[in-house]
Amino acid sequence: MSTRVELYRGGAPAWDAFVDAQPGATSSHLYAWKLVVKQVYGHDAPYLVALSDDVIAGVLPLVDVRSFAFGRYLVSMPFLNAGGPLGTPEAIQQLTAAARRLAEQRKAQLTELRCTEALELDLPHSSEKVACVLPLPDTGEQLWSALGGKLRSQVRKPQKEGIELRFGADQIEPFYNVFARNMRDLGSPPHPQQFFESIARELGERVWFGCAYLKDVPVAAGCGLAFRDELEMTWASSLRQYNSLAPNMLLYWSFMERAVLQGFKTFNFGRCTPGSGAHRFKLQWGATDVPLYWYRSARQRGASTPRQDSGSLSLATRLWRHVPLPMANLIGARLRGGIPS
Repeated sequence: MSTRVELYRGGAPAWDAFVDAQPGATSSHLYAWKLVVKQVYGHDAPYLVALSDDVIAGVLPLVDVRSFAFGRYLVSMPFLNAGGPLGTPEAIQQLTAAARRLAEQRKAQLTELRCTEALELDLPHSSEKVACVLPLPDTGEQLWSALGGKLRSQVRKPQKEGIELRFGADQIEPFYNVFARNMRDLGSPPHPQQFFESIARELGERVWFGCAYLKDVPVAAGCGLAFRDELEMTWASSLRQYNSLAPNMLLYWSFMERAVLQGFKTFNFGRCTPGSGAHRFKLQWGATDVPLYWYRSARQRGASTPRQDSGSLSLATRLWRHVPLPMANLIGARLRGGIPS
């Protein structure tokens, strides 16, 4: 049987049904993201499908990320940690070749396929990022016991200070208030609030928003993506002035406990750089590293997606921390769509 690749012109049901049946699938592969990036950033998302006798044999969600400031990239998937090709070995090869041809046609600087496992692709890959993953037990009591005394005391501390967690779609705005301020303090342009509203609308129950409150003030917040039996904490932030109260410890514990109660088997802390502070924070919960394989095909040697810790973006990061928050949110929302990290 021959396999052909074409632009996917169907709807979400057929696409997601195929994704749900693939062992290497993640929430990043879902059709909903095509709608999110179009609604919020206006990006074209040329989703590719491999067909064998008119039956889906593979899929590759792609987004054409364009910006005047940073250039043009074809990424699967921008803003997320995964999204590379799924399907039969032949389909994966065909989809990858089609993505590279499409990048040439569109004069994209780089094609980047973000995968959670190694693929037999004739492409260089970066493994500079890892995901930190924790198997979850059957009960909250088992999860609590597994933490150890030191971690339990760190979770109890914000509880004793009166910090409490609230979950639900009504937490998007307080989540964003914490997220945007934290991103400004880190020197990074934030996604606009519309981005998270679109995620909530398109992914429904697959997305969790939770906020930690000190009285009525949100001091830490997270956004998790649920897929099958895994919950990934994709975005999490806390306000620096409350660090002494450790609200982020209660935030992560509450997401994990809720995941256990709902029958999830894995908690994914999201990606980070090995050896970083974020990496150490995640490992203390008992998580282990899972390498991420980001395959790249560049039109010019050395091309890569924009990184905040290198070149001119490093200087911009240092300056961004001093921009007034309302201005940072306004300008940052316009810039963020062109940074696929």
